[in-house]
Formats: sequence, C-alpha cells, structure tokens
Amino acid sequence: MRWTLADEEGPQASLFPEEDLVDRHVGIGEYRGLEFLHVRAKRVINEVPSASHLPFHWTINAYRGCSHACVYCVSPETPVLTADGRHRPIAEVGVGDEVYGTVRRGSYRRLTRTKVLAHWRTTKEAYRITLEDGTGLVASGDHRFLTERGWKFVSGTGCGPGQRPHLTTNNSLLGTGSFTAQPVQDEGYRRGYLTGMILGDGHIHHRPYVRSTGQPWTSYQFRLALADEEALVRTQRFLSLEGLETAPFLFEAAAPVRREVSAIRSQSSSGVATVERAIDVPREPTAAWQKGLLAGTFDAEGSCSGGILRVHNGDRQLIDLILAAFRRFGFHTTVEERPGTNFPIFSVRLLGGQAERLRFFHLVDPAITRKRSMEGDAIKNTAALRIVAVERMGLQMPMVDITTGTGDFIADGVVSHNCFARPTHDYLGLNIGSDFDTKLVVKVNAVERLRAELKAKRWAGDHIAMGTNTDPYQRAEGKYHLTQGIVKVLTEAANPFSILTKSPLILRDLDLLRRANDVTDVRVNLSIGTLDEATWKATEPGTAHPRRRVEAVKRLVDAGIECGVLIAPIIPGMSDGEEQLTEVARACADAGAASVSAISLFLKPGLRDHWMTWLRAERPDLVDLYERRYANGSRLDKREQQTVSDTVTRVVAESRSARTRAIPTGDGDMQRIAGEQRLGPGRRRQPPKSPPSPQHEQGTLL
Repeated sequence: MRWTLADEEGPQASLFPEEDLVDRHVGIGEYRGLEFLHVRAKRVINEVPSASHLPFHWTINAYRGCSHACVYCVSPETPVLTADGRHRPIAEVGVGDEVYGTVRRGSYRRLTRTKVLAHWRTTKEAYRITLEDGTGLVASGDHRFLTERGWKFVSGTGCGPGQRPHLTTNNSLLGTGSFTAQPVQDEGYRRGYLTGMILGDGHIHHRPYVRSTGQPWTSYQFRLALADEEALVRTQRFLSLEGLETAPFLFEAAAPVRREVSAIRSQSSSGVATVERAIDVPREPTAAWQKGLLAGTFDAEGSCSGGILRVHNGDRQLIDLILAAFRRFGFHTTVEERPGTNFPIFSVRLLGGQAERLRFFHLVDPAITRKRSMEGDAIKNTAALRIVAVERMGLQMPMVDITTGTGDFIADGVVSHNCFARPTHDYLGLNIGSDFDTKLVVKVNAVERLRAELKAKRWAGDHIAMGTNTDPYQRAEGKYHLTQGIVKVLTEAANPFSILTKSPLILRDLDLLRRANDVTDVRVNLSIGTLDEATWKATEPGTAHPRRRVEAVKRLVDAGIECGVLIAPIIPGMSDGEEQLTEVARACADAGAASVSAISLFLKPGLRDHWMTWLRAERPDLVDLYERRYANGSRLDKREQQTVSDTVTRVVAESRSARTRAIPTGDGDMQRIAGEQRLGPGRRRQPPKSPPSPQHEQGTLL
C-alpha cells in the first residue's frame, strides 16, 4: 500500500521507514518469489490472557505470513464504514472521503458523517486484540478503543507510571459488529434486482387495439419512474446488460412539495419481451438472485426511518418471495397489513435493530444512498464484541493512522479512535492476499531472545505452543532454522512445548525432538485436511503432499513422540464427503496418531471475503452452497459439524488401533486446538541430573 497527502508532489513514499526497522531480503533459488522482511523482536514468548478461550497461555511465532499459500489462511484489509452505508478497505479510503464517526448526544454515542482529514504513519509496538466474534485487530499500546466503560488504551498497568485505563478481557468494545461481505453483481443478482424493482414499482403492458382502419394493433409499454436517480441508473445499466437500451426522460417536474421524477421506458415488443424474460422468477432462486430481489424491492418500495426498516407491496406473491429471501439469510421479520385504496398493503418489517439493518444493507447492497443513511443512529451493543485476548506481539511495527473530523471511525464494526487496526499481516502495509503468501516477516533474533526470556526469574516454565499463527516449519524454516533453534533452547531448559504444522520438514528435527521428549513434555499435531488430490492442489498449493504428512505422523510416533492429527479444515462440498473423511481418518489412525480431530472450515469475519472471492473464481458451483451454510455466521450449523465429527469418530474407532483415541471437536479451529493440552509448570518434567551433551552439528550460514 502506498499513499501521499493531497498537497504532496512527486512519487509516492514507501510505507516502510528508512531506518533499519525492516531489512528486506529477496529470495533466490528455491526461495525465488518470496521476500523476507527481517525484524528484531523485543519479545518472542507472547502471552495469551488466562481468561481467553484458547487452550494455552504462551505462544511463539518466529514467522509472520506463510508460503503455504492456503486459500483459507489469510484475511482481507480492514473495512471502514463509509458515509453511503457501505464499507471499503481502509487502503482505499482517501483524504476528503466521508466515513462514519461518532458524537455524543444525550445518553448515547451516535453515528455521524465525518471527513477523512489525513493519513499519517508511525512506528510503535504492536498488540493484537481478539474479539468474541472472531474479529482480530492490531494496534499500538497507545491506541484507544471505545468500551462499555469509555475510551481505553490497548495496554497499561494497574499502578505506577504506566497507570491508565486499558483493555482487559472483562471489557466489550462498542460498535455495530463485524461487517458482512457485499454481494457480487453477477447475472443472478442483476436479474433478482430487476425483478424486485420492476414488480415493485414498474409498469408493463401489451394491450390490443383496433385501428380506425380496422387493423388490429398491440401497444407495448414498459416504464419505470423514480425520484431516486441511483436506482434508475442501476436498473438502466442492468437492462443494458440484458440487451435492452433505454434512455431517461423527465416524467414529472419538481414542485414545492415534490421532487423531480425521471423515468426510462421501452415501447417495442422486443424490449418488453426482454424485460419480462429478465424478471421471470426462477423455480429455485439462488442466493445471489434473492439478494438482488431484496435490494430491488427495497429501492422500489422500501423505507428505513426511525430505526425501522420495511418493504411494502400489495402483491402477496411478491411479499412471499421477499419473506423467503429474508428467511434464507437468517433475518427475523414480521408482516403488517393495512387497508389500501383498492387492495390491502403488506409491509415486511425487519426485526433485530441496528446490527440487522446494517447486515441487510451490506448483504444485499441497495442502490439508494438516502435510504441507507445511519446518521444519528445510537451505538447500542448487540454484537459479540467482548474481548477474549489482548496479546503483546513483541514487535515494533509501522502503522497507519487516519484522522477524521470526529476523531474516530468505525473499523470492522468497532469504534476506533483515529488509529488503524487490521489483521496481523496488514501492520506492515502489506497486501493481505498475495503479500501474506510471498512477503514473510522473520524475527531474526528469535532464538537469542527466547534464551534470555527463559532465564528470567519470572518465567515459570509453562507450556509453549508453536504454530498458533503461521506454520513454524514452512519453507522459510529451511532457510533460517529458527524453529530448530527454538526447539534446541526449549530442550536445554526442559520447557514443555507443542508444535502444530502442515510440513514433513519437522522430520529434519526428529532426533532433536526425541531428545526434547526425554527431558520434557512434547506434543506434535499434523494438519491433514484431506487425501483428495484435487482438493489438496486447489486449497493448499504450497504444502507437502498429504500422504507425506501421514508418513511423518508414523515416523514421529515410531520415535516415541506423541503426535495427533487435525483433519482441518474440512471444506464443505470439497472434502466433507463420507468417503473422503473415511480415507483420511483411517490413514491417520493406522499411522498411530494419538488423536484425530475433525474441524470444519471456520470463515471468521474478514476471512470470509477472501475465501468467497477465491471460490467464485475457482468453484463457482459451490458459491450458493456456502451462501446457505454460512448465512448465519462464521461456522457451520452445529448439527452439520457433529455429523462430520461422528464420521471421523466412527472410522477411527473401527481402525482397532489401541493407540488411537478420537476427539470429536465439531467446534473450533486450528489455533484453538494447537495447544490441545494446557500444560502448566506442574507438568514440566525434571531434566536429567546430567544434561545430554550438545551434538556437534554444522552451523547454518545465516
């Protein structure tokens, strides 16, 4: 990401500072296509608050970013709520743009439009804040978020010079809740929109007449008249894509109590036929069609005022289509009926308050901006914004701040005090998609820092989990040997640890892990999502073949190291078939895995956008399936998860391996399972009286 202030001239400046904070190294040979960003960490053992739901207290991640290029392992740029009721990545929000901030009025903080005054950069120590709904924010310790108890800094102390109000796991942030992905305007969406708009507010007829000469003649007419130009322009554009060109004309001039009304029309038989074909209701509407229908009917005859969103119409069949669409996406509604001039008028009212209104606007994307206005809406927390973890990352990182007229803005659904916060790889101004796969942050001093931190008197020898953020045995480890060095230091200290990886590169350190296992508790988990060749190549292009990972499980077990398997993520429509699950579960059990856990794909807020973009390009046949199964949140329905877990449990039990135990999780992700055993200092084994002699090995050149 590059940017300049409005009054700057010349080429755009780099986001990275000139000092040696980040040292760039371009990969060559087998590392061609990768770029390594060297940083020196202040700390490498990162603490997870004890109140967190995570099954471990301490983590080490020597690398940020991952060359495995798994399509489910990255997050998009943080979305910011813009003044038109939509959201855009903050990288695309410029000086002069309008976004939503907040002002205090009466008992509530309320949304208000405000201008972006500046972008600016700073370098500060980074913290990661994780929320109950899965949102991940990265900010400096000096940054403030709005909580139910007022503005609080990310970090602080309870007493002494660092005393100040700061975030804890007892706090909840205030905001609207994480944003929903906006729809792609594909053919299904376009036709759904035209159906809702034209059936809601359009006029079509083909009426037979008899000319004065006695000749029969049919009058064809399509007309749509609207006071809101945005909806008329969208309808005109969508009709053009159907092959019908129309031109706007003045339908009704403005009056003191009435706005000007414009219209589009067609008076040809072919034009009317095109319109009727475009608004033909499909027998089995897709999710995209139903999103378009809701947007079109809302633009045609919908309203949102006083915090109440309604869609009105007198056609009961159209009302039934609207209700079916609302149900599909998990909205709760009620139908109100009132008498009309010639027939009753029905109103479908959306329930659920601000969070559901915003989800509606983002999910279906109506065209009319004035109807999407949230000006003056009170921030009333109904979303799951409780803080579950505040993690000190131990890195000085460049960050981007934006300044607004109100001094705040809405970043991924929370009220943020003029500081940029986004998921982990974005703190360097890197693209969250391809940069995550190719530009890897390397904590080059990780081994020396770990040795110093383990010697500190305050360190109690607790279990440390590795692989909780990115794979410690990804390709970069072959170049830097940081994980190998970390395991050596942990072995010297007899400190218990666990490793989660997708890579058989871990076998390079088999002898080292065996020595570690002699003096402390060691646990390894291999992630093997499927043995299906096509699914593996499509979703994990940079990883080793899954059968090589199964072989790694066997070799680790044969070496006496406890090794489990996470069948993760199980991808609906691609790797969740009973035959596929049976194949991978049986192979892992036969390899001697100590546990086999089934974990379905978790599309946390933000990650969902990246995954759906990939799916539309690579597997468009599955888009509708995902729209249905993930319509109500980030996880599959618990019954679907349980079905997957039951299959794996049954297969593992049938393997008749005395060493195998099945652990059906059905709810969780790799980061939550990575520790699997929360080991405290009480589990730490005592080192032998005479520590093993260090092995003489050839040193690395780097």
